[in-house]
Amino acid sequence: MAEEKKGFFEKVFDGLTKTRENLSHGFDTIFQAFTNIDDDFYEELEETLIMADLGVDTTLKIIEDLQHRVRKMGIREPEACKELLQEVIKDQMKLEEHAFDFEDQKTVMLVIGVNGVGKTTSIGKIAAQQKAMGKKVLIAAADTFRAAAIDQLDVWAKRGNVDIVAHEEGSDPAAVVFDACKAARARGTDLLICDTAGRLHNKKNLMNELAKINRVIDREYPEAHRETLIVLDATTGQNAMSQAKQFMEAADISGIILTKLDGTAKGGIAIAIQAELGLPVKYIGIGEQINDLMKFDADVFVSVLFSE
Repeated sequence: MAEEKKGFFEKVFDGLTKTRENLSHGFDTIFQAFTNIDDDFYEELEETLIMADLGVDTTLKIIEDLQHRVRKMGIREPEACKELLQEVIKDQMKLEEHAFDFEDQKTVMLVIGVNGVGKTTSIGKIAAQQKAMGKKVLIAAADTFRAAAIDQLDVWAKRGNVDIVAHEEGSDPAAVVFDACKAARARGTDLLICDTAGRLHNKKNLMNELAKINRVIDREYPEAHRETLIVLDATTGQNAMSQAKQFMEAADISGIILTKLDGTAKGGIAIAIQAELGLPVKYIGIGEQINDLMKFDADVFVSVLFSE
């Protein structure tokens, strides 16, 4: 089947192969090995979820909720828990109804994250997807700390036939955003996406830089809806969680882009991040192609993890 004709479920199914195989092996062992629902059953289940990087706190919440429902419903067979477990996990991950409201209004999207997580490529993919939907898109290359980031964004802009505002390496990032806001308003742009530098080793500088950029947007484009998305690399597991917590101190984050899910057996980090931080995962990356950055759907995600 041609790539573009793959169904949404099938693409996610393929993209989560490593995580799915890791989890399904653990689940199969548990649900087949146990004839009774007892402490040992829950312990094995707990270990399997933690090994998939759901994290201790999220796993304990899931197990506690599952135990409550099992008691309430009078379930005795472990196999009967399988569907119930899916429902419990989905309930931990429900995305708010307004997650993609930005598509229906003039929006400035600030994209943050450390270098190497796939920030620049994610911006390029979102820009190209929105342009393909008929939206007027503009990119601001405000990661002026790295010349490579500006060049890479320029390549993506050309690939998606999207306009870009860029200054020279070392320029003031806020000045780039200033020019981009002016251009976006003048051109009637639907979506302005601003790249930013991701230097966590000096959080004070990062906070100051982001604060300055935000002040510029507030002043120059006050009517625009605001999105601040953090890009996290799923292959780094719990380290991604730590990065998110640090960036949350520096910015008012509205959602997460979780990349490289196709390269890890620990895709459960998507569940952990959303459950523990209360931040919605809005996009997931499951490949290199433009359409391999997909809007996140918790129901599909969890169903895929339990699929044969």
